[in-house]
Amino acid sequence: MYFSPKFAVSVFLSLAIGLSTLPTSSFAQKPPPPPKHEDGKPPPRPGDDRPPKRGGKEVNESKIDSGGSRQVLGEVWVDNWFKLYINGKPLLEDSVSIRTERSFNAERFEFGSDFPMTIAFEFRDFMENETGLEYIGSRRQQLGDGGAIAQFKDVASGKLIGATGGDWRCLTVQAAPADASCARERNPDVSQAVCAQTRVEVPGNWTDPGFDDSNWPKASVYSARDVGPKDGYNQIQWDSSAKLIWGKDLKKDNIVYCRASFGG
Repeated sequence: MYFSPKFAVSVFLSLAIGLSTLPTSSFAQKPPPPPKHEDGKPPPRPGDDRPPKRGGKEVNESKIDSGGSRQVLGEVWVDNWFKLYINGKPLLEDSVSIRTERSFNAERFEFGSDFPMTIAFEFRDFMENETGLEYIGSRRQQLGDGGAIAQFKDVASGKLIGATGGDWRCLTVQAAPADASCARERNPDVSQAVCAQTRVEVPGNWTDPGFDDSNWPKASVYSARDVGPKDGYNQIQWDSSAKLIWGKDLKKDNIVYCRASFGG
């Protein structure tokens, strides 16, 4: 079929005019995909019971005016929360609340201390109630798991003073549930036999240097694969002697007190 040059030009001009009248949105690029969280997953949709994002900075740094003849650098990572005592006196509490389900931050802090130095930790894993469970009422209802690691260095020399390991003494103060089947209960409550807790009373002077912890069990040591540490843990260069510790049961032990002394 033959088209004259005049006819072809007419068709071209008609197309050009028609296209110029189309809204610019017709040629816009497709909208970008929804943003993702740091773990690469899309944000939760309404009603999704995916666990919330972790709280707090990955490494919270601080300097504590505590007196003492030597300056010490402490570094701690805990799943989920800690309170630290030095020579019987409270020094530092985790900067992220115990009520934060996924608190995987670390703490780096400088403080003064006299030697010998007694280190006492109160470690807690997150639990919604005394059954020890987390995500209660959701499809993720489960036993949580703990884990803690800490190291202390001399600021002047950079040398290691001490670190968590199997020589520490750790007493489980609260453990629950009595049976893992509690996680399948529709309304888990500590009054149910499978959800019952075990509690141990501890003397008020357990943080003191002179406290006798010889009858406390030695700390259980775990691998990074056992604990699955993340976030702030990876921002600290751990000494090879620093180990992840907890009570004898990573999942059921929810409140653990641990002690050690150095520089004696």
